[in-house]
Amino acid sequence: MNTIDQANAIAVERMIEARPVLVGLGKALDVIPGMHADLLLHAGPPITWERASGPLKGAIIGALIFEGRATNAAEAEALITSGAVQLEPCHHHSAVGPMAGVTSPSMAVYIVENCTHGNRAFSNLNEGYGKVLRYGAYSEEVQAKLRWMHAVMAPVLAAAITATGGMDIRALLAEALHMGDEGHNRNKAASIIFTKNLAPHIAKAAPDGTTAAAIIQALGDNALCVLNPVMAACKAMADAAHGVEGSTLVTTMARNGTDFGIRVSGLSERWFTAAAQVPNGLYFPGFQAEDANRDIGDSTITETAGIGAFAMAAAPAIVTFVSGTPKDAINATLEMYEITVAEHKAFTIPQLDFRGTPVGIDLRAVVETGITPRVNTGIAHKEAGVGQIGAGLVRPPMGIFEEALVAFAERYGF
Repeated sequence: MNTIDQANAIAVERMIEARPVLVGLGKALDVIPGMHADLLLHAGPPITWERASGPLKGAIIGALIFEGRATNAAEAEALITSGAVQLEPCHHHSAVGPMAGVTSPSMAVYIVENCTHGNRAFSNLNEGYGKVLRYGAYSEEVQAKLRWMHAVMAPVLAAAITATGGMDIRALLAEALHMGDEGHNRNKAASIIFTKNLAPHIAKAAPDGTTAAAIIQALGDNALCVLNPVMAACKAMADAAHGVEGSTLVTTMARNGTDFGIRVSGLSERWFTAAAQVPNGLYFPGFQAEDANRDIGDSTITETAGIGAFAMAAAPAIVTFVSGTPKDAINATLEMYEITVAEHKAFTIPQLDFRGTPVGIDLRAVVETGITPRVNTGIAHKEAGVGQIGAGLVRPPMGIFEEALVAFAERYGF
């Protein structure tokens, strides 16, 4: 085994052995490292307002209205362009956010702790499907939902999560994979388990039965309610594998609606970016590919950690949402074994005789085989304020892996 293989074995073992546990819910300003009152976090690699996509701009506008810093789009844009508010990637602060991923100081965030290695990760609350902030919508209806989630639901959820004593997200995901989930766009089983685990504690923590019922229904009606803590769990797992000297393991894949970026374990915090692609998929009635924005979101952290499209074989029904056939779902997973260094011990697939999901994307294998990672994703409208218009499949551009491999060779003298 050469030194790169040895480094990759260490990195992927750290990713697999990480045990992410949901331990709390807190205010972003209080718990996210480096968060401050004039900072907004966003999905993907670094980007400026001028280069931001429509849905990212819409989510930034909506977050500033939610924070009370602006009353309309013009005021929000003036704040950003004046420099009074800063933009930084969620990934720079141990956090992740789906789609636009915008997280503002007063927003509630899940706190996930990797009990094996001690690192933490964070993600905001999930609003559900359709016209929501993470897809760039910021109307009063969106604001009203955000206000209810943070004023009413968040305090009860915080108490309920504390009362569980910690929810093992790795174990939850392992069970959900055996129930037809893939952990990214299909989280129906995991969301049911998540809601079931919290429901008794919500009933006790809520101020009255009506509030408890409303919160439980909001979780129960949202088949993606568990996605955000799952993403934080995957971030905690991937971060455990980052920073291993000499490793070619990909530990971050993320998109901001303009660029697709990756980071590599043995190349510190450097981003490698290229133009993101428009997903191929299924569109809601009234929308088509011409309406779609380029791929966006931090949720590719799920594929980075060995689930999502890498576990599609466990979730053949996902094709009814992202397009394709059940056979395509099987083939998607089988292909990913070609570019990964291990099979996950905790995440197994019944349809493949309980074989572990492919985990640990090897930069070298991607370039050598010409196979890029598969990604399941939602599709946002390219204009700010519209929201989600479909879901589909996408791959990152090969160029970022080639550039990263050249940088790796230069860094280590190969």
